[in-house]
This record gives sequence, structure tokens and C-alpha cells, in this order.
Amino acid sequence: MANVVKKHSISSELAQKMVDAALAKAREIGVSENVAILDDGGNLKAFSRMDGTPMPTIEIAQNKAYTALFGVSTQDFFSFIQGDPSLLAGIPTLARVASWGGGFPIKVDGEVVGAIGVSGAPMVQNDIDCAQAALALIPDADSRRAK
Repeated sequence: MANVVKKHSISSELAQKMVDAALAKAREIGVSENVAILDDGGNLKAFSRMDGTPMPTIEIAQNKAYTALFGVSTQDFFSFIQGDPSLLAGIPTLARVASWGGGFPIKVDGEVVGAIGVSGAPMVQNDIDCAQAALALIPDADSRRAK
């Protein structure tokens, strides 16, 4: 078949397991989080909002996941744009882009099959820790990279 691309995407079953793992980590560390899993096309695949999370962080979690679909974590993305004034001024104005920690691509065999975004805790490191707990379900270590 000419002009057809074969691609892979996260399953709804794995997406829900990842949400559950992130929520378990949030409960363990005593924070409330929103957890969003997007498929490779940026569509919401699984989501949960813990009681007590601030309302704006619902959208922020989804935007972190969307940004991670670029193939890098949101904190690595910020590190990339911060050195270029034109990128720093322009990129954050794009819809659905979030450039602070808590968003990670979900990669299998090097291919982005989805992304996770976590937001709601008082510190960005909490968001990162919860996302990484979910990414531990993926055997590809590339998904868990964060600096």
C-alpha cells in the first residue's frame, strides 16, 4: 500500500495502568495530582483527577503530555528553548505547550506511542516523581529519562 504509514499507539489498558501507578505514587508521597495519558496523535487516552487538585492543573497536565509528544520530557524541552530568546518568547505562546517538568514521552523501541503529563502537586518534582512511577511500567529505559 503506497502512501500509508504504519504506526504504534498506546493501548487504553496500558494507559489506565499508568494512570493508576502515578496516582499510587501521589498517594504514597501525600500529594494530589491530575494524570493525563495521550496517544501518539495527542488524543486523551486516560485521565484522572484526584480530589483537591487546583482546577488549572487539569489542563496543565494534558498540555505537559502534549508537549512531551515532541519526543523529549518537558523539562528537557525547556532546557532546549531557554538558550534561544526567540524560541523562549515564541514557543510558550503556542496552544497546548507546557515547558515545565512533569511531561514525558512514552516510547517503545524508540518510537513515541503516547505521552504522560502530571500536574497538581505543590512542587514540580512531585509531578516528575509520579510520572516516572508510571513510566516504570514501560521496559524501554528511554521513556524514563529525566534530568
